[in-house]
Amino acid sequence: MHIRIKSFLAGIILFSIQNVAFGQAEISPSPYFTYGSGLGMISPDSLFMLNIRFRMQNRAAFTTVDENDLSIDQVEARVRRLRLRLEGFIYTPKLYYLIQLAFSRADMDYDDTGFPNVIRDAMVIYRFNEHFAIGLGQTKLPGNRQRVNSSGDLQLPDRSIVNSTFNIDRDFGAQVYYNNNIQGFHYVLRGAISSGDGRNITASDRGLAYTGRLELLPLGRFTNGGDYFEGDLVREPKPKISVGLTLTSNQDAIRTGGQLGTFLYEPRDIETHMIDFLYKHNGWSLSTEFLKRTSPNPITQNTDGDIRYVYAGHGENYQASYLFKKNYEITGRFSRVRPDAPIQLLEEEVKQYTLGATKYIRGHRLKLQADVTYEQNHWLQDNNVDLNRWQLRLQIEAGI
Repeated sequence: MHIRIKSFLAGIILFSIQNVAFGQAEISPSPYFTYGSGLGMISPDSLFMLNIRFRMQNRAAFTTVDENDLSIDQVEARVRRLRLRLEGFIYTPKLYYLIQLAFSRADMDYDDTGFPNVIRDAMVIYRFNEHFAIGLGQTKLPGNRQRVNSSGDLQLPDRSIVNSTFNIDRDFGAQVYYNNNIQGFHYVLRGAISSGDGRNITASDRGLAYTGRLELLPLGRFTNGGDYFEGDLVREPKPKISVGLTLTSNQDAIRTGGQLGTFLYEPRDIETHMIDFLYKHNGWSLSTEFLKRTSPNPITQNTDGDIRYVYAGHGENYQASYLFKKNYEITGRFSRVRPDAPIQLLEEEVKQYTLGATKYIRGHRLKLQADVTYEQNHWLQDNNVDLNRWQLRLQIEAGI
């Protein structure tokens, strides 16, 4: 399987270089980020450009004791995200840089790493032409669509449990990006070779992570990059579809989620397969994701008998929405994560049914969000009591 993953990545890189002659599609300097509005500055000699943006998410959430006892068991009241983003070019628009810093505790990965992990993105990207770019540094890997969508561009207060369980997040390494079309059939190719250990981990393991992603857009490109924000805010006049496939192999991973999670007692090989689908038209949006993670021996143990393990299993997510004329949106979501047999005594199957509402005041930059979730927790190989409960979340997103 490792050979197949490496061959897939190598094919992406070679195909990207060999096919520069096709099509005239336009790409942004960075695979996942655009300038937006923000505050811009440019030097008098036009050799330096800086764009500054910030955003915050302030959230209140309430979880009940169980499905019958609606008294409050947990309260979440915090700044969920607080980000500062700097981007622009140096000496030439082809040499693009991206810096993103995080200041809330949840954003700093503090509980898993033990230190304030402020740096989220630190990337330098060289854009050869409108089709092909290569970058070096730390940023999002080309993983599942919901993960590569900015957390500021979500139509519910947060991503699904499928994403939080199986996504491959950010890593340090080299990435390539190629975008083109053949007679109107658009495609995107992405590849990455990275450390496999996640953000700002100085003591790297012996293995690397190899990631490749293919996106197919048979009906043409989405308006204003609409395949990278949730909800059909631009009301696509014609149907648009994107299908994505990601394969990633993380060799000798030292964390429970590869690039995320607590540190394992022994390294483990991890492979993750991802398939996603997106449809938008006239205010309607439909997205689905299927993620599967495997590890030959997911459980590790220290000399005291303590256990840490890779969450090996699979998940599925279905999300649909409609945007009304006055920029009110209704969204429904079903998510499920199911552990594989080796860890079913340690993890339960979780299902979530979510109904949400959003009022877009100025697109995704300023919005009010609320959702209610019914969660079912079911033990597959244990006599523990199953737990079903309700959750309510309220959030305001503000930024430039």
